[in-house]
Amino acid sequence: MPNKIEKNDATWRAELEPEAYRVLRQKGTELPFTGEYDHVFERGTYHCAGCGAELFESEAKYDSGCGWPAFSAPASTDAVEEETDASHGMVRTEVLCAACGGHLGHVFEDGPAPTGLRYCINSVSLKLEEK
Repeated sequence: MPNKIEKNDATWRAELEPEAYRVLRQKGTELPFTGEYDHVFERGTYHCAGCGAELFESEAKYDSGCGWPAFSAPASTDAVEEETDASHGMVRTEVLCAACGGHLGHVFEDGPAPTGLRYCINSVSLKLEEK
């Protein structure tokens, strides 16, 4: 991954819609089943809504029934980063955009083969570039 994208908080606030800022920069979460991409399955590439970095391919997207877009794998091994999230009385693995550090969602080990992973991602963190 090339150099990290670094912007101050005022710049992020000015560039992002309020809900995108809340999720990407303040680690918020959309309500389940409300996101734009929950039931979208068009072919394309999902990019970070904060910086435009390529994150997920539509071929890895599936309907997990969780209420958020779900992917079995990122577009590449260096597209996302993971951190331990011990908020809300539980321990989960947070998924971040590797380029800008924006909060995307969480990854769980209950996904389909071959990865067994479910990247549960907030729609507002994504922008779909259809093919």
